[in-house]
Amino acid sequence: MFIQTETTPNPATLKFLPGQTVLEAGTADFPTAEAATKSPLARRIFAVPGVTGVFFGSDFVTVTKDGATEWDHAKPAILGAIMEHFQSGAPVMEGEGPAAGGHADHDEGPDAAIVMQIKELLDTRVRPAVAQDGGDITFHGFERGVVYLHMQGACAGCPSSTLTLKMGIENLLRHYIPEVTEVRPVAG
Repeated sequence: MFIQTETTPNPATLKFLPGQTVLEAGTADFPTAEAATKSPLARRIFAVPGVTGVFFGSDFVTVTKDGATEWDHAKPAILGAIMEHFQSGAPVMEGEGPAAGGHADHDEGPDAAIVMQIKELLDTRVRPAVAQDGGDITFHGFERGVVYLHMQGACAGCPSSTLTLKMGIENLLRHYIPEVTEVRPVAG
């Protein structure tokens, strides 16, 4: 098994590509070791000293480290943990599946058509690009012209995430949906 790695816009985060499916659908975000109870793979990765976050996409694993840990020390152990997991045959997730896409249920009411447009643009234009950088962005709500989004994986805490939200996503949504006036991040 050969696992490729890629840098992300967030220097504290690396993207690991195991060359096989990680999640069949959706994404899974583990911002803490305690959140990883339902994932044998995430638990293995959190066992590596210095790991502070794990995120799964369809074909990648994004790992975030603390500021005191050097990638030169953590990367070989993380590669080993991922390889051991896939060779063990254990599932990536136990029990129920991951939170697919994380879309909140705000599909009713006077803004239902706008919310559907927002979700469609996020799914077709934004999320594929963000996945390239090892992260995900999920919709959390639309209220009085403001779109609320949650950034996960490499996007959470990335130095360029505010710029991505304001210049990229906000401009895109405002261009296609005049009712959108602003995009704001929300915490998990």
